[in-house]
Amino acid sequence: MAIPNSLDTGIGKLYGVGKVREATYARMGVYTVGDLLCHYPRGYENRGDVRLLADTPDSVKSAVVLTVATEPRVARLKNRMTLVKFKAYDESGFCEITYFNQEYLKNVFPIGSEFRFYGKVQRTKNGYAMSSPVYEPIGDTELAPLFPVYPLTEGLTQKQIAKDMRSALTIAQYTDGGEDPLPEHIRAKYSLCVRSFAQKQIHAPDSFSSLAAARKRLIFDELLTFALGVSMSGTKTAPTPAVPCPDTDISALERLLPYELTDAQKRVIADVKRDMSHDVAMNRMVVGDVGCGKTVCAAAAIYIAVKNGRQAALMAPTEILALQHYGDLKELLGKLGVRVELLVGSLTAAQKRKVHSLLASGEADVVIGTQALLSEGVELARAGLVVADEQHRFGVGQRAVLAEKNALSHMLVMSATPIPRSLALAIYGNLDVSRIDTLPPGRQRVDTFAVDESYRARLNAFIAKQIESGGQVYIVCPAVEDRLEDDADILMGDIDGEGRIKDGTPLKSAVGLATELAEIFPQYSVDFLHGKMKSKEKDSVMRRFCDGATKILVSTTVIEVGVNVPEACLMIVENADRFGLSQLHQLRGRVGRGKRKSYCVLVSDAINVEGRAKERLMTMKSCYDGFEIAEKDLVMRGPGDFLRGSGDDTVRQSGGVKFKLAEVCDDASLMRSAFDEAKELLSASPALEKYPALCREVNKMFTLQKGTVN
Repeated sequence: MAIPNSLDTGIGKLYGVGKVREATYARMGVYTVGDLLCHYPRGYENRGDVRLLADTPDSVKSAVVLTVATEPRVARLKNRMTLVKFKAYDESGFCEITYFNQEYLKNVFPIGSEFRFYGKVQRTKNGYAMSSPVYEPIGDTELAPLFPVYPLTEGLTQKQIAKDMRSALTIAQYTDGGEDPLPEHIRAKYSLCVRSFAQKQIHAPDSFSSLAAARKRLIFDELLTFALGVSMSGTKTAPTPAVPCPDTDISALERLLPYELTDAQKRVIADVKRDMSHDVAMNRMVVGDVGCGKTVCAAAAIYIAVKNGRQAALMAPTEILALQHYGDLKELLGKLGVRVELLVGSLTAAQKRKVHSLLASGEADVVIGTQALLSEGVELARAGLVVADEQHRFGVGQRAVLAEKNALSHMLVMSATPIPRSLALAIYGNLDVSRIDTLPPGRQRVDTFAVDESYRARLNAFIAKQIESGGQVYIVCPAVEDRLEDDADILMGDIDGEGRIKDGTPLKSAVGLATELAEIFPQYSVDFLHGKMKSKEKDSVMRRFCDGATKILVSTTVIEVGVNVPEACLMIVENADRFGLSQLHQLRGRVGRGKRKSYCVLVSDAINVEGRAKERLMTMKSCYDGFEIAEKDLVMRGPGDFLRGSGDDTVRQSGGVKFKLAEVCDDASLMRSAFDEAKELLSASPALEKYPALCREVNKMFTLQKGTVN
């Protein structure tokens, strides 16, 4: 079989990749050799951390270098299973090694030969034992210290990906289409390695330092591509026309509000009035803390559109959030004669057809919905305004489809992330940004505490106290499930920019902790929520919590963005040192939404060690201003949190762009440099015609993925 000579070659052309595996790769978005090279490891087995048998930890995989002491023996069992057994040793003791159903291995381990074995070391009466460890002969060639562990899907194994990746790296080495897209002067300016070196080292690192160099280069590539894309899309050479809405008097709406608007809300609404009164489309984003009052600003914009004879559509990321908006806006705007309809996936076909008819005839003034608003048959007779709530939950393509379906409309998007000004200008260069930097009067401060594991018993007692008084509890974990046996020793995010491994205690998992708490609190209902669950499952879990049926909700950061639960009065964040300041602030904002006194407890042993992690936790105890926290977060942790969005929910603050590595970026200056270079490149070549390789990468990253709608 001839070796393919292009990174655009279909993955099915690789030796050993048949139709079944090709289809399996497609489920992960891997279609070509180039796509496979961009399927980066999520972590690594640290096989270079070689220990003596006596120094290996229990129940954790370790690397040991042993000398074979006895000739391998083959034993055949009654169930036709075969065992290959032999003994090997180091200076601390002897280890019995066993392999199952691999009789050919009896000829692999001659007496006196040395091997690096990787697996779990068990203590026995006679010393140590290992069952089916990975083995690598010690020879003239130095063994690689780090072995990649890839994200998998059903039907793929680590061995298969590793084999196919070796083929892909060989092709990349010799293909004529693998030129480095980054101009040489930029590589030299920032001391970046060449792309070919980075690709090889990210998949097969020679050392931690070479891995750090590879990561830096590939992260810079992603940030530069992103910067070029948003800068090009933000060029305002051709303003989009819209129907002007000159009647901006909202005094009737204000009289219905049970409170007075804050100065920040008044500023935002003034921006909206000014924008909507013109015949150029408003393209504005409102950012501010959870609970700062963005929805009222959206209501004002919707009322202005309706007063001027136009219709409005508000799209929310989840059905439960859409239902909340529908309830609030129907009650408020209904008093002003505005007809509000709901369009979500759970409606029957007949109900959907009715809503479609009301919108098409113009009888309905406002529609609140989920992605169902993107479905065929949804047409507004007099479209005038589109509102996207929690805008980072929608992809570029989804927002584009919504805009296309509502031509001549103004656009208002909202985000609960208090993003730093510098980053907002970079990421949202094509949007006008309004900030709500004060909370409504009466919103109480959430007292914040940082404790270590020694407080666990007292913390459990505090949980019981809050529930007994009628409250509910959120507990957030950094992981979905406990580490699997074949999981990575070191995750990609555990490695800093210098190639050092970040210290950290074992991660609490949502599934594992929920099981544990159900045993500790059998009298309370405990549930768990994470981004790997299907949308209907997540909605069902969240609805039970909203209704008060669930008292303790254990979750990943998927609940950063969500609904109002007034009785939720305690937020506990496990392994809090693993989160950035902005994430912690977002999580804290999930409680304190009602009349109950509310608390946030950050659990981490990092409070006992001087360093950045402790500094972040202490900042959370003393600082409550979301924008101040965001600025500190960018300096202390880099842009990764803002690019990552809601953790395992795989959404992005950047508007749906899927990053491969930039999410673990801990260097804020790298993003600023990427945007500086993007500006320089575009000033010399506005359409990147001088840089065709870069242009291809931008087009690939920003390809509109419309996806499916419900």
